[in-house]
Amino acid sequence: MQIHQSAEDYLETILMLNQRMGRVRSIDVVNELGYTKASVSIAMKKLRENGYIAVDGEGNLTLLEPGREIAERIYSRHRLLTHFFVQLGVEKDIAAEDACKAEHILSEQTLEKIREYALLHDAESTLKKED
Repeated sequence: MQIHQSAEDYLETILMLNQRMGRVRSIDVVNELGYTKASVSIAMKKLRENGYIAVDGEGNLTLLEPGREIAERIYSRHRLLTHFFVQLGVEKDIAAEDACKAEHILSEQTLEKIREYALLHDAESTLKKED
């Protein structure tokens, strides 16, 4: 099933907030992303209807397995790209912002090459520090 970039962003945000806060509600997503309550409410309804999230009686959001898989894939891409951009000398905030845009469009092949390059660069940096 094809999922839109905005849905990926919502799922990634739920994952990150869950890691940071434990419990996540729609208002937390509103505050994190700066979207309107109405927009987030509509998105949460669609994610729930498509089997990506569950919402309990208290309004807590839980990623279901399909949603968790997407969120973890996107968040992994985000962390890799942020790290890579920082290695290139980009300021951390800008690197994270750019990673958020690029994480959705790069192919697996390109990401794998970035991963290889970043790991090689990390290894070289470690060796230089040991010398």
